[in-house]
Amino acid sequence: MSSTETINWLESNQRYLAAAVARVRWLLENYIARSQDAATPAADSELSLPDFDGMQDEMKVPPALETLCQLFGLSPFERNILLLCAGVELDSALALRCAAAQDDSRKHYPTFSLALAALPEAHWSALSPAGPLRYWRMLEVVSSDNLTTSALRLDERILHYLTGLNYTDERLRGFIEPVSLQVALVPSHHELAQKAISAWTKAAEAEHIPVLQFYGPDVASQRAIATAVCSITGVNLQTMPAQVIPLDPRESEALVRLWEREARLTHSALLLDCADNDNADRTREAAVSRLIQDLSTAVIMTGKEQRAIPERSSISFEVQKPTSEEQRFLWQQALGTENNGQIESLVSQFNLNASALHSICDEALSHKAGHNGSTEFGKILWNTCRVQARPRLDELAQHIRSTPLWDDLVLPEMQRQLLSEIAAHVRRRLKVYETWGFGNRSSRGLGISALFVGPSGTGKTMAAEVLANELRLDLYRIDLSQVVSKYIGETEKNLRRVFDAAEDSGSILLFDEADALFGKRSEVKDSHDRYANIEISYLLQRMEAYRGLAILTTNMKEAIDTAFLRRIRFVVQFPFPSLEQRAEIWRRIFPADTPTEGLNMEKLAQLNVAGGNIRNIALHAAFLAADADEPVRMKHLLRAARVEYSKLEKPLTDTEIRGWI
Repeated sequence: MSSTETINWLESNQRYLAAAVARVRWLLENYIARSQDAATPAADSELSLPDFDGMQDEMKVPPALETLCQLFGLSPFERNILLLCAGVELDSALALRCAAAQDDSRKHYPTFSLALAALPEAHWSALSPAGPLRYWRMLEVVSSDNLTTSALRLDERILHYLTGLNYTDERLRGFIEPVSLQVALVPSHHELAQKAISAWTKAAEAEHIPVLQFYGPDVASQRAIATAVCSITGVNLQTMPAQVIPLDPRESEALVRLWEREARLTHSALLLDCADNDNADRTREAAVSRLIQDLSTAVIMTGKEQRAIPERSSISFEVQKPTSEEQRFLWQQALGTENNGQIESLVSQFNLNASALHSICDEALSHKAGHNGSTEFGKILWNTCRVQARPRLDELAQHIRSTPLWDDLVLPEMQRQLLSEIAAHVRRRLKVYETWGFGNRSSRGLGISALFVGPSGTGKTMAAEVLANELRLDLYRIDLSQVVSKYIGETEKNLRRVFDAAEDSGSILLFDEADALFGKRSEVKDSHDRYANIEISYLLQRMEAYRGLAILTTNMKEAIDTAFLRRIRFVVQFPFPSLEQRAEIWRRIFPADTPTEGLNMEKLAQLNVAGGNIRNIALHAAFLAADADEPVRMKHLLRAARVEYSKLEKPLTDTEIRGWI
């Protein structure tokens, strides 16, 4: 309705309600007259009451009273009880008539006893807890007397509804909130919404309302589709996070009763958001199942996983991110004239839904002021895309700030070439998979994975940092102690959370010392062996589907199952550095601002240690020199080398330090 129509309806609704209360007051006055053996009010006094049918016909939208009676199936007697209780709240004169009718000045409130005696078409079932007045908690019995003589109070939510104010019940605050955000759906999601509407409508016509379930990694798009489904079907949508569902069955039952009443009053469906409940304990899962079972109104579920719902019939749809073509169109639409030719690289690297993409563009455009040129804006846009996924990943993995460049990496030419090819695969995957059609042949094996093999300190982690820096992507080290769990099924859940969080940004995932997790699949001897193999299979599946780059590092290639090696695209051997390579590492190890004096790189290269140990020695020596207020000299490096060798439980031979001092 327009604002004018709303005002007109409110005025008409007020008049209708006042007339209905006036009729109940007339019925009560008749009862008082009869009980006092007085003359019954004139027969034509009822004829002076308004024409209810005529008033209702003049209203384009039915009055709230009649809508309420229809929604909850109130009988004429229950309707009059409701009006009697409403009248006491709205008309002080009616309270006095209640006292007169009960011949007690203290009883200025309605009771079931008074209603049974004074109102027509009375029936005892109206008092039943299963009757609509009490089942839907429209009335409250407020005194400690017996049922028929206890005071009745109209529920505040119902009172306001009758007067034309339709707002969310205060008792549902913190449990539900309206979903009103309208987002234009991309074509693939619009098609899915139409399918959902068709399936939902057909099922509803069969007199049962199935649960409509959307699942997959893109929870934001699930909500957008659910909103579109309800908007098209003319249903309001309210959302409830699974985490707020009461664990106590009695509290849950009270919540169900309140919500179902609210759903009828506001013509709403419930969006049950289970996205953050996929790792919940069994008690929480039981609470979710109990709520779904108890609800009879329309329910839409969103989450990352498809859920079995044995308690109710359900219709499920998997929601994927917008296609690359759709994302390309969204970028062009959002950037407009700011399109600087970077869209292809954005689409190739970042897998975003519509809401995230628009949010990124808005933020980047807001930071554009003061930056001249499309190149600077392109950097802002790219970095905004990187940052948007960090909060989720920061909770699950360690973010490594990548500063090393190619020149900092001392490796044989073959290994450097392999690393360059890894970067090329990440940069050009969209062109090869989609433009050239390789992705249409098979969805398997499209993930880019690499295994870095070599002794500790040979540059495996630094190589990952160089790749992250080269590709301008975030690098996250996965803490295996937090991923691997002794509890069955928990490791897969932890891995899923990591991969899902990284999916949007295509961050580089570094599983350091991965042989702890990716060892040889064991022969199945017990249930733990069987579930360990399931964990490995799940990991292989996620690595193959992951859009970004996953890097595994290990000191022992032989510890890796051959099934992994077949599915890993690159295997890069990091050899122990030769004498010449160690000398080159020493030449590059000190920053340009570090003062040095009398360093002999060839002699330093005699130390038979890897690059990581060389860095430790150089850093320790720098602190020793700084504390002595001297430049870094060979004596400082000798002291630092002794400390590093002691840590390695390895003797520092005379051959290695001959001629140092």
